[in-house]
Amino acid sequence: MALISLSLLVVGPASAAATEEALADEAAAAVAAMKQTAMTETAQPPAGFVDRPIVALDWTLAETLTGLGVRAMGVGQVATYASWVDQPALPQGTRDLGLRTQPNLEQLAALAPADILISPMLSSLAPRLSAIAPVTSIAIYTPDADTWQTLVKATRQLGKLTQREPQAEQLIRLSTARLAGYNAALRQQAARKGQSPLPLLMVQFMDDRHVRIFGDNSLFQAVIERMGIDNAWQGDTNAWGFATVSLEKLVTLKGRMVVVEPLPPGGHQALAHNGLWQAMPGVRENSQASAPLFLPPVWSFGALPSANRFAALLASHLIDDEATLEGETTDGNH
Repeated sequence: MALISLSLLVVGPASAAATEEALADEAAAAVAAMKQTAMTETAQPPAGFVDRPIVALDWTLAETLTGLGVRAMGVGQVATYASWVDQPALPQGTRDLGLRTQPNLEQLAALAPADILISPMLSSLAPRLSAIAPVTSIAIYTPDADTWQTLVKATRQLGKLTQREPQAEQLIRLSTARLAGYNAALRQQAARKGQSPLPLLMVQFMDDRHVRIFGDNSLFQAVIERMGIDNAWQGDTNAWGFATVSLEKLVTLKGRMVVVEPLPPGGHQALAHNGLWQAMPGVRENSQASAPLFLPPVWSFGALPSANRFAALLASHLIDDEATLEGETTDGNH
């Protein structure tokens, strides 16, 4: 998928309006390109990968390494990563270290890494892991912190650790510019239509009656804030930015449902026979503007690569073809 040009990021006050229009046009072009490729692309890592003698038990750190063009020696639960994170795909040759919470210590010792990367959630493993190699813990989801800024900080930490600082700064710049571009494109579309996107209810199914709903402190909230979209869920969330609620609690909320796969057993067919799901306003009203959006897997506890993927998938649904194709006339005037 096309990314926002870095040249658009260096602007003075006099060119701010022109830059905003240019970002909107590039975002529209990016959406058009994505629709040509089944609406599933995300920011691609640098061409080729460099090998580093590190392992990452945590998927959020693993996806960031991949986004920096780094191939770790091993990652926890490689096969399950493909189901829940999907993109960016781990480089070929990445070893599966077993469960993230119970890694194969013999295999880990045999790899002889120079560093083992974990998140604070896996801190109980540190005493055993430190007998094999130095352990580095990098936090992203912490209470009362600005999620986007922690994503940026973690990206820089990993860039420094792997001697990929330029790639880290590029990922940060492109991610920030992409979301700003989608924001401008959505506002441009709203001005034309006289209507902004509905607030969103962003969920992942836990079973056929319960969902995780994402709000403050979540990756998804950080993304839609920068895209200029409201969150219909104003309830409390935990340190990872979600609350677990029954579908009954969502029936009275006004907003467009965004369902991030994977779905519970039975998938779409099961939802068609789920009375609570059928009672959802967007389902019941059968309106194109409020119909639920189903997105392929995005790691809801991810970092900048997942933020890019979520933003791109949302934009593919919310920025319409007419807005995408209009753009500017050849003389630069609308």
